[in-house]
Amino acid sequence: MKTFLTIVTLLGAAAFNSRAADTTTKPNLIFILSDDVGLGDVSCSGGDKFKTPQIDALAKSGLRFEHCYAAPLCGPSRAEILTGRYAFRTGMTGNDSGPVMKPANEIMIPKVLKPAGYVTGMVGKWNELPLQPSDWGFDEYLRFQGSGLYWRSQRKFYNVNGQRKELPEGKYLPDLMHEFLVDFITRHRDQPFYVHYAMSHIYGQILLTPDSAPNSKDLYADNIAYMDKLVGQLIAELDRLKLREKTLVIFVGDNGTARLAADRVTVNGRAISGHKGEMLEGGSRVPMIASWPGTTPAGKVSHDLTDFSDFLPTFAELAGAKLPQGVAIDGHSFAAQLRGQAGQPREWIFVELGRKWYARERDWKLTHQGELYDMKQAPFEEKLVSADAQGASVLAARKRLQTVLDKLTPASGKTDLGDGSGRHDRKKKKARV
Repeated sequence: MKTFLTIVTLLGAAAFNSRAADTTTKPNLIFILSDDVGLGDVSCSGGDKFKTPQIDALAKSGLRFEHCYAAPLCGPSRAEILTGRYAFRTGMTGNDSGPVMKPANEIMIPKVLKPAGYVTGMVGKWNELPLQPSDWGFDEYLRFQGSGLYWRSQRKFYNVNGQRKELPEGKYLPDLMHEFLVDFITRHRDQPFYVHYAMSHIYGQILLTPDSAPNSKDLYADNIAYMDKLVGQLIAELDRLKLREKTLVIFVGDNGTARLAADRVTVNGRAISGHKGEMLEGGSRVPMIASWPGTTPAGKVSHDLTDFSDFLPTFAELAGAKLPQGVAIDGHSFAAQLRGQAGQPREWIFVELGRKWYARERDWKLTHQGELYDMKQAPFEEKLVSADAQGASVLAARKRLQTVLDKLTPASGKTDLGDGSGRHDRKKKKARV
């Protein structure tokens, strides 16, 4: 009997170790960051004016997150993703404040992953962030200055690993980015890799794509279609290389839909509250999809709260990498959710831009001015609650969220020294502390 129990114990331990090995396998990581893509620009998140069949297919193969929050502008969003830290810590409170961030005081995702054996690449937009991607740990990169200018008539040069390259006549920059990405993953398919793929689409100017008809009447729809096509082509390459089940692909928008299209974008037939650059749902709530076939639950929707600080700790956990020491990491890992487990979901998220911020739960939002909003009808309505409202649920929500803001103390951190909008820091010459 004792021998039998010993065998059962050993078999159980082996099974446990096998499951543990499965959950600690290091996936390839491809992070697709689309530009100015809000909820209404993607059909699987309820957008009903545009069709995105390839992105929809990605969602069907994985997990779609209903409540993912960015900063309302791309610069602060990108810094939060790569550092796992809120803007009042890094100083990246606006699009012009990148120079305050330095490798001496901030650590980005590639330097976290490289000790765990990852090769790292960056493809695309980098202009709000300081220095070169290589200064932050990326092994290889293709970057261009700005967005929205993708033909030689608008942009003649781009940068590959520190060397300036001429954009050939007739070559579409997003296609060139895709080719660089495919080459990178092909050359590194035998080791774990991480790619930060900062897509061009659908930032303005909204220009003809290679697939646009010469007399196209809807270039915005053409650009969404081309973005969707590129996502599909990437997934096809992963399939061709037999890397699909070894690769976690995340697709997310960097902030909400831009003003130029906000008046025509709807979700399930309704307009969203706000747009890019505003401290409203339409400025920060973005589509997010995570697909890792065989690991992420297929075709499921998560209602857990996530914000852009969460990617660094999530990737670190999946990679078996150590988090940076001596700095506050604001993110919460959602690696468990990616494996189909309950995990420990966030109770609140935090959004900041310029000299404005708020903490948000599922049903309530409290701003830096002490304004409490009922968010039960979000993203369509945000109802301001009277300052003297005494209902038990209102008082409890105000107390919880004020406790969050008191703990974070954003005003004591690195604050915006421009006009407070997050757009015009360079108008102030005074250095930050």
